[in-house]
Amino acid sequence: MTTEQNTMPEISQIERGENTMPSFLNDVSAFYGTGERNRAGQTLEEFLESYDPYKYKNPSCTTDAVVFSANGKVNEELTGLKILLVKRSNHPSIGFWALPGGFVELRENLEDTARRELEEETGVKGLPVEQFACFGDYDRDPRARVITAAYMSLVDEGSVRVCAGDDAADAAWFETELSMSDNTADEEWNVTEYRLQIRNEEIGVFTEALVEKRERKGLVRERKYIVRERGMIAVDHAAIIVQAMEILKRRVRHSGM
Repeated sequence: MTTEQNTMPEISQIERGENTMPSFLNDVSAFYGTGERNRAGQTLEEFLESYDPYKYKNPSCTTDAVVFSANGKVNEELTGLKILLVKRSNHPSIGFWALPGGFVELRENLEDTARRELEEETGVKGLPVEQFACFGDYDRDPRARVITAAYMSLVDEGSVRVCAGDDAADAAWFETELSMSDNTADEEWNVTEYRLQIRNEEIGVFTEALVEKRERKGLVRERKYIVRERGMIAVDHAAIIVQAMEILKRRVRHSGM
């Protein structure tokens, strides 16, 4: 054996679960690297035993799901497109309409969180979901530093039954309309202002938001969606919805549907 091979732990030890350090994971066999000690002279086991995950203040992680419904084919104008929203029953943004979502559990993959929270808050379950964005401005939640992974899905409204649950006061489908209200550019940025309208005549809700999209020119297109007026749409969820609708429009256009 070479020296490098001698420094690696025996597979049998890993398989028998003899690693007794307080690791977050039960099986750390994928993390030995070359098996050498670090600059402090520690093995992986010794490093994990002394590692303090609370040494630094860590942000919380959530997911939010943009669930669209459409009767028949989706056209480029997104005519007839609806979105599923929940009414918040607690602070922050109490009484406002929000995307179904919530905090990620410690041993849960992000897409599983998106599906779990969607089921808990609306009763809709088992949908395919796609992660399309991450929103993480430090001031987006007054409770803590919260970063959210945004997911989207598309479903036939008639194939699911919506029922508010968990901390949602209500859950309902809303008709949506997205229009461009302004479009400007300078040497560095393209700036587009969108007006997002949502309505549900049955429950008497109509509100609109203004969202500014800033996109840097060039091969690396830094892009940011900023809520300028939120109406009764919670937090930055109008920005998340606008980005999802843009993606849907672009895909319909490119697919020739």
